[in-house]
Amino acid sequence: MDENLEKNAQRFLKLASRLRRLGSGSESENEVQVSPSQLGLVEYVGQHTGCGVQEVADALKLSAPTISVSIRQLEEKNYINRFPHPEDGRAVQLFLSETGEKLREQSQVFHRRKFEQLLAGLDEAERDTLLDLLERALDAAEK
Repeated sequence: MDENLEKNAQRFLKLASRLRRLGSGSESENEVQVSPSQLGLVEYVGQHTGCGVQEVADALKLSAPTISVSIRQLEEKNYINRFPHPEDGRAVQLFLSETGEKLREQSQVFHRRKFEQLLAGLDEAERDTLLDLLERALDAAEK
């Protein structure tokens, strides 16, 4: 492996860890008792209303049994509702409950504030450059 690439990957890993620890300047992030992976599931279901377990598993690159366990836990916390699929009696469709939608909105506000806090230390041109480079790197990695 390219020595510089390995060094920069380690640096990026440290920066990502610092980013995860960065708060939003708000106390509300501690009110919710869901894991980051469960929050990712809530986000996905909110964006893909009526999706099925296998669709979620494929999108999040997890197994269907793993998704099923998380869905059950989120149902118990009243964040997700599961209903039978109208055309396939074996399948279910997933929807956010009212509580789940509020959680999703709180999460979006939290993350937006976190990124605003991060980007506030840069001027407009620097923000554009950072985001353009990150987008380009993600495009290359997703190919």
